[in-house]
Amino acid sequence: MHKRSRFLSSLFLAGALTFSVMGTACAHHYRVYDPYYSDYHVWDNVEVGYYHQWARDNHRDEHRDFRSLPPGEQKEYWTWRHSHGDHDHH
Repeated sequence: MHKRSRFLSSLFLAGALTFSVMGTACAHHYRVYDPYYSDYHVWDNVEVGYYHQWARDNHRDEHRDFRSLPPGEQKEYWTWRHSHGDHDHH
């Protein structure tokens, strides 16, 4: 009986760790308000792809967090982003 209890405890712990890691992975999805176009964008893998494309096209550091960009650069991104709809994404 002791082995069975230890097995169940280990299984429960493994499940808890798995769900906590999955929850952390979802933390990268958040909404960003675009004050220039008065709308929201879900910052997920798709938006990150657009951001990286913009950064490469404009010779910017694509590894820099968008939220740390100065307001002028954020405005440049949103202007670019609104001219590149979802159908243009590679």
